[in-house]
Order: sequence, then C-alpha cells, then structure tokens
Amino acid sequence: MKKALVLFFLIAVFLVVAQEKSTITVKDSSITTSVIIVSADMGGKSIELQCNVSTPNCTQLKPGKYQIVQLPKNHGMYDCQNADVYDLSANPETDQKIAEYCLTVRN
Repeated sequence: MKKALVLFFLIAVFLVVAQEKSTITVKDSSITTSVIIVSADMGGKSIELQCNVSTPNCTQLKPGKYQIVQLPKNHGMYDCQNADVYDLSANPETDQKIAEYCLTVRN
C-alpha cells in the first residue's frame, strides 16, 4: 500500500512539473458552428484556443489576462496540444480551471 501511494505521489509531481504555465491576453472570442474560438497573445505569439460548446469545460472568455497551463502530450480531451485556462490569480494546483481548450500557436 505504501509503495502504491509513493508511486502515485511521484507521478502527480511529474505531471505538475511537466506542465508549462504562461500568461495570455485574450483579444476576442466567438462561437462558430458549436465551437468556441478564442484569439489571444502568449509571450508575443498569437494563439488560438478552441473547444466544443457541448463539452462541460468549454467557456467563451472575455477579453483580459488569464493564466494558461499547457498539458503534457496525450493529456486532455482533444487530439492536439491541450491547455487549461485559469483566472490570473488562481493556483492551478488547487483552484478550478475555467475551461480546457485545444491550443494552436500561429506564426
């Protein structure tokens, strides 16, 4: 039992360390054919966030600053780079996320 608990703890720590946290500035968001599309800037790059309106963790964001956590490969709901969005002052390890999106970085 102790070995299983230690293993679980190590995996949880690895997943938290593997996540990349950044600040984004949302410029615009819209709904098109049951998909929410959010346009934002992250570290000087334009990004696009998309989620399906029918999923429970899909929310249209208002313009402003948010915290984004890029999930490790093969984690999350979508077949792409998944990212969770939190309030700017939130702690991603303990606070509830606003939504989960498919993240695309534009050049």
